[in-house]
Amino acid sequence: MSDGLLVPENQYLTAGVHIGTRQKSAAMLKFVYKVREDGLYILDIKKTDARIRVAVKFLARFEPENILVVAARQYAQKPARMFAEIIGAKHIVGRFIPGTLTNPHLPTYIEPDVVLLNDPATDQQALNEAVRCGIPIVALCDANNELHYIDLVIPANNKGRKALATVYYLLAREFMKLKGKEFEYTVEDFEASL
Repeated sequence: MSDGLLVPENQYLTAGVHIGTRQKSAAMLKFVYKVREDGLYILDIKKTDARIRVAVKFLARFEPENILVVAARQYAQKPARMFAEIIGAKHIVGRFIPGTLTNPHLPTYIEPDVVLLNDPATDQQALNEAVRCGIPIVALCDANNELHYIDLVIPANNKGRKALATVYYLLAREFMKLKGKEFEYTVEDFEASL
């Protein structure tokens, strides 16, 4: 691998994992590599790569069935579901039903030990409920995300189809590698269709 990254740097760049937003939050500044002439904030791929490794080690401390992956955003649904199914985690893609983490009377009620959010802004309801229950939160955060209550940030483009496929692919691959399990998937397997 180039520069000791999980995939060659070019693969991150081609997938647009580093492409941020035109707005940035003060908290995300430390993950910004530069600002492009068109005003887009570019995330530091080396920091993304390092954080994927940290996130995998952190998530691996929990039983997979007690990990909940939440992704409301359209292009995040397939990669988030793939990641969850491969490692054996629970997932809620699409609409998150209010009370899922806080109301034991709901049929959808679950008590995860850790939550992985695709986007703290889009997945706000899950974020709020996890905070109320004291559940640790790992989140993919773009340049504009606020980091209140996020325990572990993975700085990445959390909107792009190829970027999301790449990040979830790496999370799944590294998780399975850490557990000493087979992993026979490609990034394309994680990609949402257009």
